[in-house]
Amino acid sequence: MLLDTDLLGFIAAFCTTFAFVPQVLLVWRQRHADGISTGMYLIFSCGVFLWLLYGWQLGAWPVMLANGITLVLALCVLAMKWHFGRRAAPR
Repeated sequence: MLLDTDLLGFIAAFCTTFAFVPQVLLVWRQRHADGISTGMYLIFSCGVFLWLLYGWQLGAWPVMLANGITLVLALCVLAMKWHFGRRAAPR
């Protein structure tokens, strides 16, 4: 075995979770998320929540930690999309 299973899980979790940080920062800096698909992020967030529950049931910390953080980041993107979209809408 090359790496301990939990270590491998934590490394994979770090890579896939923090891949969302540039998206969150980009939306925050641009103050719009016109190119972000609401449907995709809603479905993705539901899936990540289910992975979080799955990890909880298994007691798998890498799965729980990664999906908990990923869920927060994905929901931040959705919240900013709705917030910035509402501000930009004509009145």
